[in-house]
Amino acid sequence: MCAETTTPEYKDTLNLPRTDFPMRAGLPKREPEWLARWNEIGVYDRLREKQDRPPFVLHDGPPYANGHLHIGHGLNKILKDMVVRSQQMMGADACYIPGWDCHGLPIEWKIEEKYRAKGRNKDEVPVNEFRAECREFARGWVDIQREEFKRLGITGNWADPYLTMNFSSEATIAEEFMKFVMNGSLYQGSKPVMWSPVEKTALAEAEVEYHDRQVDAIWVKFKIEPVGDIIKLMEAGADSEGTGLGVLPDDLNGANVVIWTTTPWTIPSNRAVCFNPTLNYSLYQVTEAAEENWAKVGDKFLLADALAETVFADARVAAYERLHGLDAMQLEAISLAHPLRGVADGQGEWDYDVPMLPGDHVTDDAGTGFVHTAPSHGDDDYQIGLKHGLKMTFNIEADGSYRADLPLFGGEAILKPNGKPGGANKAVMAALREVSALIASRRITISDAHSWRSKAPVIRLNRPQWFVAIDKEIGGNDTYGKTIRDRALTSIDELVTWTPKNGRNRLHSMIENRPDWVLSRQRAWGVPLTCFIKKAPDGTVELLRDEAVNARITEAFRAEGADCWFEDDAAERFLGERAAEGWEKVGDILDVWFDSGSTHAFVLRDRPDGGWPADLYLEGTDQHRGWFHSSMLQACGTMGRAPYKGVLTHGFTLDQKGVKMSKSLGNIIAPDEVVKQYGADILRLWVAQTDYTADHRIGPEILKGVADSYRRLRNTFRFILGSMAEHEPVAHADMPELERWVLHRLSELDRQVREGYAKYDFQGVFQKLFSFCTIDLSAVYFDIRKDALYCDAASSIEARASRTVLDLLHTHLTKWLAPILTFTMEEVWLERYPAGCVHLEDFASVPTEWADQTLAEKWVRIRAVRRVVTGALEIERTAKRIGASLEAAPVVHVMDADLRTALNGLPLADLCITSDISVSDTAAPADAFTLEDVPGVAVVPALAEGQKCARCWKILPDVGTHSHPGVCARCDTALTAKE
Repeated sequence: MCAETTTPEYKDTLNLPRTDFPMRAGLPKREPEWLARWNEIGVYDRLREKQDRPPFVLHDGPPYANGHLHIGHGLNKILKDMVVRSQQMMGADACYIPGWDCHGLPIEWKIEEKYRAKGRNKDEVPVNEFRAECREFARGWVDIQREEFKRLGITGNWADPYLTMNFSSEATIAEEFMKFVMNGSLYQGSKPVMWSPVEKTALAEAEVEYHDRQVDAIWVKFKIEPVGDIIKLMEAGADSEGTGLGVLPDDLNGANVVIWTTTPWTIPSNRAVCFNPTLNYSLYQVTEAAEENWAKVGDKFLLADALAETVFADARVAAYERLHGLDAMQLEAISLAHPLRGVADGQGEWDYDVPMLPGDHVTDDAGTGFVHTAPSHGDDDYQIGLKHGLKMTFNIEADGSYRADLPLFGGEAILKPNGKPGGANKAVMAALREVSALIASRRITISDAHSWRSKAPVIRLNRPQWFVAIDKEIGGNDTYGKTIRDRALTSIDELVTWTPKNGRNRLHSMIENRPDWVLSRQRAWGVPLTCFIKKAPDGTVELLRDEAVNARITEAFRAEGADCWFEDDAAERFLGERAAEGWEKVGDILDVWFDSGSTHAFVLRDRPDGGWPADLYLEGTDQHRGWFHSSMLQACGTMGRAPYKGVLTHGFTLDQKGVKMSKSLGNIIAPDEVVKQYGADILRLWVAQTDYTADHRIGPEILKGVADSYRRLRNTFRFILGSMAEHEPVAHADMPELERWVLHRLSELDRQVREGYAKYDFQGVFQKLFSFCTIDLSAVYFDIRKDALYCDAASSIEARASRTVLDLLHTHLTKWLAPILTFTMEEVWLERYPAGCVHLEDFASVPTEWADQTLAEKWVRIRAVRRVVTGALEIERTAKRIGASLEAAPVVHVMDADLRTALNGLPLADLCITSDISVSDTAAPADAFTLEDVPGVAVVPALAEGQKCARCWKILPDVGTHSHPGVCARCDTALTAKE
């Protein structure tokens, strides 16, 4: 007792960790300080000064400059930043030029909303005044979004981004468009396009989203014309003998073909009824129905057999009978009357025959088995119309209303300006009821196309538009094909690497099946279709193809921007001596996807910090029909191949329950909210822990888990920084096995990290590094070496070797994690190198001598033995037979002689954190502790003998026998060295 009271306090003699690196990161407050420092020292520009590095170009897909960033923006830009930073640190010159899409409907719509709020009519405002407001609006949001992106730690050429509204960009976009004029692929056509009546413009597929809405479904009768003789069949294509056809049955007289549609407003444009020759059709007769029914007793209807029962149920027919079937040749021989034929006040508008035509698009999944065909309003309908020479109608105006001179319906609108249903459907249904052409109608819910901007429904509308023919041979670079489609499909299969691989299938299918590219939009804000036309008396359109005119346009755009196209004297200015030839200036605006699709030209091809083709395009999966798609078409038309060598796609971000985020649900998580609460590095870490290739989730609980991972990782670095005291480095050959095992793990990680970053597998990279830090280091290496680091003399081989390894761990781990935890790794780096910057560094090279597979395999077995010892001691601790593992001196029974030899050559007690340990070759007692997955190893716990060292807390027999009271020999040596 007396000795214990006089034992000195040795705590201050321990080499405990010392660091200013705080446990609490304080990222929201501190991250802006690092941003300011990077800006001050010019990190991005200094990286460009590195010589003789192969270029790596990630081309930035331009977001719209029209609002604050959402979480999808955050994920997208962080992924790009991880790509750029990792490629740079692997030895490339990884430039990153951020960009913005500044034209198009989203921005124009914002200005129109402002006008509507003030009671102004956009169409009454001078076009260049309106365009100036759009330009100013976009410029303001570019500045806001730029700062929001920079706050996420995104590196790039922020001082000189690309904007599609820059004069030089507009000039190049126009120049690229005129290449299609010159190569003959541009033409004016008239075919159905996605049309927004509210916005009065055609929309690209990427500008359309699908929502449920209620519509009127109607079942309409098309009366069968009186049946003739076999001549009728011959006119429909039968041979002169009419072999096998017979005549049309007389009971078709007075019968009706029934169609079903959810767009009653298209009935006035009907030109045919289609059937599928592979389906079975029959004539049915109503035998029982209520007196007030629209379908009356005695009515005869021609229907698909598979749908007859459903149709009669919808028509509230109580009973019916099948009369007989009809074959495909008989159906094709039938001629119908338009339902409004002969209607009062119809002025003969619908007094024409309606043919029955075969079509593979007809199914018996729903409806009647017959499809009402209006070639001006549907893709399948249009193709049928082309094939059979059906007349195209132009009944619908730009605002979605019927042309004023259309009998019965003139001026009625499909949609009101607010997107609500207009009177067109009701007017058509009323007219059909008036002539007893309906057998049923009801309200149903369907998934229908809507404009993603106005949220109003869109329609299929046949209006004159400008198209690029993607199947026309166009000359130029034909290495990968002679047409745009062929070049695109070849590029997809031969020139592009897809991440994930199924991205290839999606784009290939879209390109393979897509129609010609609609380039024109009826808007004001964007790059115009810089071309001139001349209309012939027969309605054909001639395009002016004149390089001198094109050159004048390009030169003017580069100096003044696209606004000069809309000046009063523009036509005369650009046409020059050809102004007297009667050429007319086109007034449409280019599809904004042509703008963004052309960025490869004015960013990759024309900028000195670009590089064509790009190594990578990286966007969400929706861009298979958007930017990936339009860039492919544009480049294949002008350059002959895809503008990218790799495409990486990510999924959509959902809330933590897997629900799509929306304001109405209140489940939106904005990037700035995460940054303000946790810091940008937590958002970046969430991205790194996410399988971005699929749809993924974020929410408060998920972010808490991310923050916990961050804290564990931060503690790893705090230990490293605190324990890296000055020391004399130890050569690899002189290190203990434990240190050499750690360096072998670093050599493995070096390969895995580089391979992971090269494949953009950020989740895999982080998981491997996090597992190494928390298991191999914190739970094993640090746990073992704390004793030597704290208690050994600074000159001991174990302490020196450990500090050497800690220094190497700091270097490699900090650099490997820098692309992910941009701010935190800079903080870690500055603790070691106050004047440096981790983002100016490359990944450190790993000496080949570190790789030692034999040692690694040996340590797999040693760690297994350690697990058995640890498991046995945990039971002793739980049973309170020991308090700490240093109170134990277990016996380890090992049956394998080679393993015993390996263990006897190691400081096993230090590895197992016990005061003593012994290895036995005898059979273990029955009650010894074992683990099922470690056969041949058993542990018998025992208490350590001796006294507890007052300095290191080991229990050893020699404690108290040295010059310093109450310590062991090791601690006595360390204390002497400090004196």
